[in-house]
Amino acid sequence: MDRFVEIDKGGDLAEGTMREVTVQGRKMLLAKIGHSYYAADNRCPHMGARLSEGKLEGFVVTCPRHGSQFDLRDGHVIQWTNLPTLVATMGKIIRRPRRLTIYAVKLEGDRIMVEI
Repeated sequence: MDRFVEIDKGGDLAEGTMREVTVQGRKMLLAKIGHSYYAADNRCPHMGARLSEGKLEGFVVTCPRHGSQFDLRDGHVIQWTNLPTLVATMGKIIRRPRRLTIYAVKLEGDRIMVEI
């Protein structure tokens, strides 16, 4: 990551919501929480579902496919899946928990910039 590019215009995203944006061919999740914006990969590291189709509660985004949860502030895993315990344990052997990739965001006037 070495430069900031425009990802969106401010004011288009309501508080507590998120959506998919494309930046130089990358699908990213853009969320507005409080007066701040957060950007992350839009693909869940568990099974690749679009996180923008999931649920946003505070700083936590929940994957619509298997309920994996990630903190948008730093990408750490809160819950890897919502599958039954035995299935989830077996699943962790196949696909170990991985952080969500987070991108630095800054505002320049009404422009939302993301570091890529």
